[in-house]
Amino acid sequence: GAAVRCTGVECPAQRLRNLVHFASREAMDIEGLGFSLAEALVNCGMVKTPADLYRLDAQTVATLDRMGKKSAENLINEIEKSKQQDLSRLLCAFGIRQVGQKAAKTLAARFGSLEALKNATLEQLVQIDDAIENATPLELTAVDDIGPITAESVVSWAQNPQTQHQIRMLREAGVNMLSREERRDNRFLGKTFVLTGTLTKYTRDEASAIVESFGGKASSSVSKKTSYVLAGEAAGSKLDKARTLGIPVITEDEFEEMIQ
Repeated sequence: GAAVRCTGVECPAQRLRNLVHFASREAMDIEGLGFSLAEALVNCGMVKTPADLYRLDAQTVATLDRMGKKSAENLINEIEKSKQQDLSRLLCAFGIRQVGQKAAKTLAARFGSLEALKNATLEQLVQIDDAIENATPLELTAVDDIGPITAESVVSWAQNPQTQHQIRMLREAGVNMLSREERRDNRFLGKTFVLTGTLTKYTRDEASAIVESFGGKASSSVSKKTSYVLAGEAAGSKLDKARTLGIPVITEDEFEEMIQ
């Protein structure tokens, strides 16, 4: 919509919210770093940007109100552990407009590294693969599920000098910037699965991850483009719509046969 927004990732007005989002469960998942602690770190000047988290030490953090030695050590351990998160979580943590968990996973899986994504442009072909060096041409907007608005947002974010500064600081701190998701094979390439009802053998996240590991896509809504509907117990309107559209409906047992 029409609005005035800060575009710099280091903007003081966004400092606290950026930090809270960076540490959130869907992003870098730093347990124990909630709003109150983030506010204390910002207000005392210990942290100005998310990258500053990786410069903290337990002794300094323990000086905060209601923050003992053990709690400080636990926080530092959680921050250290977050360095190993997958690239998809880091992309989500950056808070790029239009890039949530789903888009972050798509970009991480397709580009393989933050460096490759950062160098992508709308107009020019970029060379990418998991190791960057042995690359094949691809346009950012050619990535499935990434439309022109999201692509423009990613390019704008990547070109911002403050973004580049943050990435340098995170890299120096040892934060992982590579995708670690392994694709088993491409048997579901071009296929879209919709999950409905209660699954007994997997959680929905687990089933979705399996589909994606075979090159497929998990969607939340049934359409003519849906390839299969995986139906568990008490499946509702999605199952009805699939039958109306003539979409193949499979059980968990049939799904297991497909992934053997």
